Amino acid sequence: MVEYWPNKQGIQLNNEVARLFLTTKQKFRHNLVNTTNTQLYTDILDNSSRHKLFSTILVQLELLILDIIELDLSTNHIKLLNYKILCDLNQKSLNSFIKMLRFKNNPIKFIDQPEYFFSRRLLSEHRLILEHLLIYLTFGSSYVTCQSFIFNNQKTPKKHVAILLENLIIHVSNSVIFMLFESLKSLSNILDFLIHHQLCNSIFTSTRSLALFRNSLIWQNITYFYIIQPRIIYNGRYQIWLINSNGIQTKYIHISRLNDLPKLSTLKLLSIFLIEIQDLLLPKIENFLLILSRILFYILIHILGNSAIFIIRIITSSLYGIKK
Repeated sequence: MVEYWPNKQGIQLNNEVARLFLTTKQKFRHNLVNTTNTQLYTDILDNSSRHKLFSTILVQLELLILDIIELDLSTNHIKLLNYKILCDLNQKSLNSFIKMLRFKNNPIKFIDQPEYFFSRRLLSEHRLILEHLLIYLTFGSSYVTCQSFIFNNQKTPKKHVAILLENLIIHVSNSVIFMLFESLKSLSNILDFLIHHQLCNSIFTSTRSLALFRNSLIWQNITYFYIIQPRIIYNGRYQIWLINSNGIQTKYIHISRLNDLPKLSTLKLLSIFLIEIQDLLLPKIENFLLILSRILFYILIHILGNSAIFIIRIITSSLYGIKK
């Protein structure tokens, strides 16, 4: 039986939010290893450190919701300020995590610079990462735009809200480690920081392994930004991250991305154009190759068959001549 998220403010919504935060926190006790083929910045951390980071972000999100309620912000305010709110959540989560580690150094500031593909992705997807979730948690499902998801906003499954929450936590945790990486600059500083604070995954204990990991992430961000993201926007989907008993996984959910299409750059539009060409030509090419292979197969069989008959006749004639 599908259970639905409350569609308006009240005691029922408050209870559901409290229950959701509790069950999500309990999930942090699971193995938090990344089981996908896509790398995360948090892969550099061991399981215990991921647990601490995720818990820190959940606490900061709780405080954020209380601030929104206290300030009596409307859904329009959330929509207008969503990116700033997400940046603020990233910064406060980072500060809290650093404070927990007792790291005494210059304050690390949130990185919001267009030369970083990671920052560009955050800017282009901030509504999907945070806006809908904040509205679900503070106002109820009826305040989320009807056209956003494939189901009626009056009957939003609780599982859907839980997935959005887990997705936010993983995105923010990724941002926190990204900011640490870029602020510490050199690989040696990053490695010293990770080892000194006992955060490091055992497979990233050398400068070489860390360099390979960082370069792989940079290339992955570029590939996602120019190739993968335009495709999933065109297909009306969104990649989400979630936590289960086996670890961190990724899935795609259907969501309206019509507002994102006009914002795509020329290179991204070219990627979509190539998808259209592929969809148009690929079936015809496959059909042509299938027919061609059948023709070649038919010719080959007849050539081989006639050749075999011809050879048999020659052998038979030779044997007949020898007998004479």
